[in-house]
Amino acid sequence: MTAHEVLVVVTNLPDRATAERIADSLVTQGVAACVNILAGCTSVYRWEGKLNHTDEVPMLIKTTREAYPRLETALRKLHPYELPEIVALPVSAGLPDYLNWVVQETNTRNQA
Repeated sequence: MTAHEVLVVVTNLPDRATAERIADSLVTQGVAACVNILAGCTSVYRWEGKLNHTDEVPMLIKTTREAYPRLETALRKLHPYELPEIVALPVSAGLPDYLNWVVQETNTRNQA
């Protein structure tokens, strides 16, 4: 497997409980090999013409290009935001055994 097949997907959730519920679902469905739930942060953004400062919980989701469409569909269904941040970043290099594990986890799990 090559690094370019692996993606890290970034999203933010309103609280840790929601992040844990969504992470569990993504890994159980096999659309993510691993999800890191990070410490809370404050996001500053404009929404519907209003400046917002919102406490959020970031997540880093490890998946593959092949599994990404299923991940995006699942994340959109589970995410509580009207317009969730879902940004996929390609992995340009990494430990080959880890990258292979990501590919195996997202290919061998339930792909329905």
